[in-house]
Amino acid sequence: VRNCYLILLFCLAGLAGPVQAAPLFDELEPLKIELKGPLATLIDNKEAREQKPFQLRVDGAQLALKIRTRGNSRMEVCTFPPLRFNFRKSENTGTVFEGQDKLKLVTQCRKGKRAQQDVLEEYAAYRIFALLTDVSFRVRLVHISYVDTDGRRDNPDGQYGFLIEAEEQLVQRVQGERSEVPAITLKSLDPEQAALVYVFQYLIGNTDWSLVKAESDDSCCHNIVLIEMDSKRNLVPFDFDLAGIVNASYARPDPSLRIKKVQQRLYRGFCTERDVLRGALDKVVASREDILDVIRGLPLLTEKDKSTRVKYLGRFFDEASDADAMIKSFEKTCHP
Repeated sequence: VRNCYLILLFCLAGLAGPVQAAPLFDELEPLKIELKGPLATLIDNKEAREQKPFQLRVDGAQLALKIRTRGNSRMEVCTFPPLRFNFRKSENTGTVFEGQDKLKLVTQCRKGKRAQQDVLEEYAAYRIFALLTDVSFRVRLVHISYVDTDGRRDNPDGQYGFLIEAEEQLVQRVQGERSEVPAITLKSLDPEQAALVYVFQYLIGNTDWSLVKAESDDSCCHNIVLIEMDSKRNLVPFDFDLAGIVNASYARPDPSLRIKKVQQRLYRGFCTERDVLRGALDKVVASREDILDVIRGLPLLTEKDKSTRVKYLGRFFDEASDADAMIKSFEKTCHP
């Protein structure tokens, strides 16, 4: 009897303890947050990338963190550049941000409704790739209200942005290792996973990536993270603001690609065996309705806006109905 009594007390104590917070990226519901701090100072001096102290309010909790600006091309084209959160892990316990350290936030680049739609459409691109493979960055949509202690950039009505899973968490989740090399070869890649990336980038009309190192980096690749799993490297794409599915007002294709607009699709992957490419195509085509549902489920966009993006993706699926012809077109522009 005494043992049963002790067990009962233990169970009741457990029930009275703190509730385990839901992991940040396990939910699709937009997360409402408030950011309070010297926002005007941060943005007006964006190129300094200096961390500033902020308070983040979420679900009644208030967390101290530091925020700085980040980004490369967006630092130049955006009046409001992307941000990076730097949390104090000790303060996150019991909140949706538990276990988070440094997180990237994609913000509304410019003023106006069109720029807000751009954020949602880029978020959709991340979601689409995550439908196809777990070896992908998870994202969480947030609705942010800004309280500027400088008194110049308050936005009480808020705007949408999204948080991107930290690279370290992605690597740990897929039980891989970060790979940094100056160049990669076709033989070093997981062929099926790489082909899926090539087809996905073609699907969303993204040409702002490559399998060679970026100009500002010493390692491969441009807008691609390499993760080694089972002795093969996996490609994890990111940064889709210049993709055709977004069609941002500032987006222009690289002149060397000889395409006139970002909505013009161009295959940029390695030359790959046809059976492997066909397998990737089949996987994407089989996910058609789930992919289109990502667009249909976006908040804020009008039915007309959603229809425009669904039609853009639909043109890919129309083309993919003749897989042989599509694969032959890939072979004309693939990298040997």
